[in-house]
Amino acid sequence: MLALLLAALQAAAPSPGPAPSPQSPSQIAAEAPAAEWVDITPNDLLVMELAPAATGRPRRIVIQLVPPPFSAPWVANIRTLARARWWDGTSVNRVQDNYVAQWGDATEAKPLPDGLLTGTEAGYTTQLDQQDSVVAGHVEHTLTPPITALRRADGGLEVDPYARGGVGFVGGFPVGNEGYGSPDTWPLHCYGAVGVGRNLSPDTGYGAELYAVIGHAPRHLDRNIAVVGRVIEGIEHLSSLPRGTGALGFYERPEERVAIRSIRLGSDLPAADRPRLQYLAEGGATMTRFIAARQNREPPFFIRPAGGADICNVPVPVRAAP
Repeated sequence: MLALLLAALQAAAPSPGPAPSPQSPSQIAAEAPAAEWVDITPNDLLVMELAPAATGRPRRIVIQLVPPPFSAPWVANIRTLARARWWDGTSVNRVQDNYVAQWGDATEAKPLPDGLLTGTEAGYTTQLDQQDSVVAGHVEHTLTPPITALRRADGGLEVDPYARGGVGFVGGFPVGNEGYGSPDTWPLHCYGAVGVGRNLSPDTGYGAELYAVIGHAPRHLDRNIAVVGRVIEGIEHLSSLPRGTGALGFYERPEERVAIRSIRLGSDLPAADRPRLQYLAEGGATMTRFIAARQNREPPFFIRPAGGADICNVPVPVRAAP
């Protein structure tokens, strides 16, 4: 009788159903509460309009400028150049496979505007300690510790051959630290990073010649060139361009170059045309989950979770502001 009763109770009990599917990193980011998203102010956005594609499709590229105190003189120059409309009528002149797309004045004869600053090689890194803060958009982040560090599943710092003190995020940007107690910190050359073209040392460039990384992260460039931003929209308009056949991917004929119609600060565009974007704040609960999902992609597709991630494989999520 007892056996029959137990069988009846088991039959009446609801089935537990299938286990919930693991969430992808993009699903995790999409569920982040509004308080964990940081507005990017229009003055921190650089909007580049290329000539339309052969199909007539517009080609807009949006760059988030790196927050202070990183690369300060070069970022100041970029704002000066944009306000002077210096890039209008210039072009993308170099596209090197698995490396960079570079733009500026192909003639090297266009006069630069007055008031540009001269950066030094020391400015490729910034000293951050517990008293420093970084303003990202209109939100101030107190750096204690200096960076929101990227950690492995076991809690240890991710091992990074280019940044012995660890890697993490500041103001939405991936950064590295020197280690051994040094406060030296710098933004990294991940996919989409925007840097300043220059000649041989001690030249550091003014910011009139820029490039975006369109290939595997060239981290060997870290601390050798000023990183001034990252492409957060429209990278496909650069990464899909024909590769140059000249040395280092430069286009050999003028007609191969891709014309730049304009480059403007978001704050200088009409209000209706300004990008309204946000990034997911570092240090929040959602970013912690996002990092864990990038480090440990779950079955059924992944057979062997990696247990860690390269810093450049954790792109900080960006979304249109609601």
